Amino acid sequence: MEAITMIKERRSIRKYKNEKVDRKTMEEVIDIARWAPSWANFQIARYTLVDDEATIAKLTTEGVQGFAYNINTLKTAHGVAVLSFVKGKSGRLDKYGDFDSSNAHLWESFDAGIACQTFCLAAHAKGVGTCIFGVIDDKAIADIVDLPKEETVAALIVYGYPDESPEAPPRKTVEKLLRFI
Repeated sequence: MEAITMIKERRSIRKYKNEKVDRKTMEEVIDIARWAPSWANFQIARYTLVDDEATIAKLTTEGVQGFAYNINTLKTAHGVAVLSFVKGKSGRLDKYGDFDSSNAHLWESFDAGIACQTFCLAAHAKGVGTCIFGVIDDKAIADIVDLPKEETVAALIVYGYPDESPEAPPRKTVEKLLRFI
Protein backbone atom coordinates (compact mmCIF):
# COMPACT_ATOMS: atom_id res chain seq x y z
CA MET A 1 0.00 0.00 0.00
CA GLU A 2 1.36 3.42 -0.96
CA ALA A 3 2.32 5.62 2.00
CA ILE A 4 0.21 8.65 1.03
CA THR A 5 -2.83 6.45 0.46
CA MET A 6 -2.32 4.77 3.84
CA ILE A 7 -2.11 8.11 5.63
CA LYS A 8 -5.25 9.43 3.94
CA GLU A 9 -7.31 6.24 4.30
CA ARG A 10 -6.47 5.11 7.85
CA ARG A 11 -9.41 5.73 10.20
CA SER A 12 -10.14 5.15 13.87
CA ILE A 13 -12.14 1.93 13.92
CA ARG A 14 -14.56 1.44 16.81
CA LYS A 15 -16.48 -1.65 15.62
CA TYR A 16 -14.75 -4.96 14.99
CA LYS A 17 -15.69 -8.29 13.50
CA ASN A 18 -16.09 -11.20 15.91
CA GLU A 19 -12.68 -12.58 14.96
CA LYS A 20 -9.29 -12.35 16.65
CA VAL A 21 -6.29 -11.11 14.73
CA ASP A 22 -3.81 -13.96 14.79
CA ARG A 23 -0.59 -13.43 16.70
CA LYS A 24 1.59 -13.94 13.62
CA THR A 25 -0.09 -10.97 11.92
CA MET A 26 0.46 -8.85 15.03
CA GLU A 27 4.12 -9.93 15.17
CA GLU A 28 4.39 -8.67 11.57
CA VAL A 29 2.81 -5.35 12.62
CA ILE A 30 5.35 -4.96 15.43
CA ASP A 31 8.17 -5.94 13.06
CA ILE A 32 7.16 -2.96 10.91
CA ALA A 33 6.42 -0.61 13.83
CA ARG A 34 9.86 -1.16 15.34
CA TRP A 35 11.28 0.94 12.49
CA ALA A 36 9.67 4.10 13.92
CA PRO A 37 12.32 6.77 14.49
CA SER A 38 13.15 7.75 18.05
CA TRP A 39 15.36 10.15 20.00
CA ALA A 40 19.01 9.08 19.52
CA ASN A 41 17.63 5.72 18.29
CA PHE A 42 16.87 4.70 21.90
CA GLN A 43 13.78 2.80 20.67
CA ILE A 44 11.87 3.27 23.92
CA ALA A 45 8.46 2.07 22.66
CA ARG A 46 7.16 -1.26 23.97
CA TYR A 47 4.01 -3.14 22.98
CA THR A 48 2.06 -5.42 25.29
CA LEU A 49 -0.58 -7.10 23.14
CA VAL A 50 -3.63 -8.38 24.98
CA ASP A 51 -5.91 -10.93 23.28
CA ASP A 52 -7.12 -12.62 26.47
CA GLU A 53 -10.84 -11.89 26.92
CA ALA A 54 -10.69 -11.72 30.72
CA THR A 55 -7.87 -9.17 30.62
CA ILE A 56 -9.69 -7.09 27.98
CA ALA A 57 -12.78 -7.17 30.24
CA LYS A 58 -10.65 -5.92 33.14
CA LEU A 59 -9.21 -3.13 30.98
CA THR A 60 -12.80 -2.22 30.08
CA THR A 61 -13.94 -1.93 33.69
CA GLU A 62 -10.76 -0.54 35.29
CA GLY A 63 -8.58 1.01 32.57
CA VAL A 64 -10.68 3.65 30.82
CA GLN A 65 -12.04 5.72 33.71
CA GLY A 66 -15.63 4.67 32.99
CA PHE A 67 -15.58 6.55 29.67
CA ALA A 68 -18.59 5.12 27.82
CA TYR A 69 -17.17 5.72 24.33
CA ASN A 70 -14.09 3.60 25.11
CA ILE A 71 -16.15 0.96 26.94
CA ASN A 72 -18.42 0.54 23.90
CA THR A 73 -15.42 0.17 21.58
CA LEU A 74 -13.81 -2.41 23.86
CA LYS A 75 -17.00 -4.49 23.86
CA THR A 76 -16.37 -5.57 20.26
CA ALA A 77 -12.58 -5.75 20.56
CA HIS A 78 -10.58 -8.96 20.59
CA GLY A 79 -7.22 -7.23 20.83
CA VAL A 80 -5.72 -4.31 22.75
CA ALA A 81 -2.18 -2.98 22.48
CA VAL A 82 -0.78 -1.31 25.57
CA LEU A 83 1.78 1.08 24.16
CA SER A 84 4.36 1.96 26.79
CA PHE A 85 7.78 3.57 26.84
CA VAL A 86 10.98 3.12 28.81
CA LYS A 87 11.37 6.15 31.08
CA GLY A 88 14.36 8.47 31.37
CA LYS A 89 16.07 8.09 27.99
CA SER A 90 14.53 10.39 25.38
CA GLY A 91 15.45 14.08 25.38
CA ARG A 92 19.00 13.59 26.66
CA LEU A 93 22.32 13.15 24.90
CA ASP A 94 24.69 12.02 27.63
CA LYS A 95 27.02 10.37 25.13
CA TYR A 96 27.72 13.80 23.58
CA GLY A 97 28.48 15.68 26.78
CA ASP A 98 25.33 15.71 28.89
CA PHE A 99 23.10 17.77 26.58
CA ASP A 100 19.37 18.01 27.28
CA SER A 101 16.66 19.36 25.05
CA SER A 102 14.82 22.33 26.56
CA ASN A 103 11.69 20.18 26.29
CA ALA A 104 13.28 16.86 27.29
CA HIS A 105 10.29 16.06 29.51
CA LEU A 106 8.14 15.84 26.36
CA TRP A 107 10.33 13.65 24.19
CA GLU A 108 9.22 10.32 25.67
CA SER A 109 5.66 11.19 24.68
CA PHE A 110 6.86 12.41 21.30
CA ASP A 111 8.68 9.12 20.66
CA ALA A 112 5.64 7.16 21.86
CA GLY A 113 3.46 9.19 19.48
CA ILE A 114 5.70 8.37 16.52
CA ALA A 115 5.61 4.69 17.53
CA CYS A 116 1.82 4.82 17.94
CA GLN A 117 1.23 6.25 14.47
CA THR A 118 3.68 3.78 12.93
CA PHE A 119 1.90 0.89 14.69
CA CYS A 120 -1.50 2.08 13.41
CA LEU A 121 -0.26 2.50 9.84
CA ALA A 122 1.45 -0.91 9.90
CA ALA A 123 -1.77 -2.49 11.18
CA HIS A 124 -3.78 -0.70 8.48
CA ALA A 125 -1.41 -2.06 5.82
CA LYS A 126 -2.14 -5.57 7.16
CA GLY A 127 -5.93 -5.04 7.08
CA VAL A 128 -6.19 -4.50 10.83
CA GLY A 129 -8.16 -1.52 12.15
CA THR A 130 -7.09 0.48 15.20
CA CYS A 131 -8.43 3.09 17.59
CA ILE A 132 -6.16 5.03 19.94
CA PHE A 133 -7.60 5.78 23.39
CA GLY A 134 -6.60 8.95 25.20
CA VAL A 135 -8.99 8.67 28.16
CA ILE A 136 -7.23 5.98 30.17
CA ASP A 137 -5.96 5.21 33.67
CA ASP A 138 -2.29 4.54 33.00
CA LYS A 139 -1.55 3.26 36.52
CA ALA A 140 -4.47 0.80 36.51
CA ILE A 141 -3.47 -0.43 33.05
CA ALA A 142 0.15 -0.90 34.16
CA ASP A 143 -1.07 -3.03 37.08
CA ILE A 144 -3.49 -5.07 34.94
CA VAL A 145 -0.81 -6.04 32.40
CA ASP A 146 2.02 -6.21 34.98
CA LEU A 147 4.09 -3.62 33.14
CA PRO A 148 7.79 -3.49 34.09
CA LYS A 149 8.52 -0.67 36.57
CA GLU A 150 10.82 1.17 34.16
CA GLU A 151 7.96 1.64 31.68
CA THR A 152 5.02 4.06 31.56
CA VAL A 153 1.76 3.53 29.68
CA ALA A 154 1.40 5.98 26.80
CA ALA A 155 -1.83 4.77 25.17
CA LEU A 156 -4.25 1.94 24.63
CA ILE A 157 -4.73 0.97 21.00
CA VAL A 158 -7.70 -1.29 20.32
CA TYR A 159 -7.20 -3.42 17.21
CA GLY A 160 -9.13 -5.92 15.15
CA TYR A 161 -10.66 -6.62 11.78
CA PRO A 162 -12.90 -3.64 10.94
CA ASP A 163 -16.65 -4.05 10.94
CA GLU A 164 -17.20 -0.50 9.68
CA SER A 165 -15.79 1.87 7.06
CA PRO A 166 -16.12 5.39 8.44
CA GLU A 167 -15.85 8.35 6.11
CA ALA A 168 -13.00 10.79 6.54
CA PRO A 169 -13.91 13.64 8.89
CA PRO A 170 -13.46 17.17 7.50
CA ARG A 171 -9.89 18.41 7.47
CA LYS A 172 -8.66 21.96 7.96
CA THR A 173 -7.34 23.66 4.85
CA VAL A 174 -3.63 23.93 4.16
CA GLU A 175 -3.99 27.69 4.52
CA LYS A 176 -5.19 27.31 8.13
CA LEU A 177 -2.33 24.95 9.03
CA LEU A 178 0.66 26.45 7.22
CA ARG A 179 2.85 29.48 7.80
CA PHE A 180 5.86 30.51 5.72
CA ILE A 181 8.44 32.88 7.15
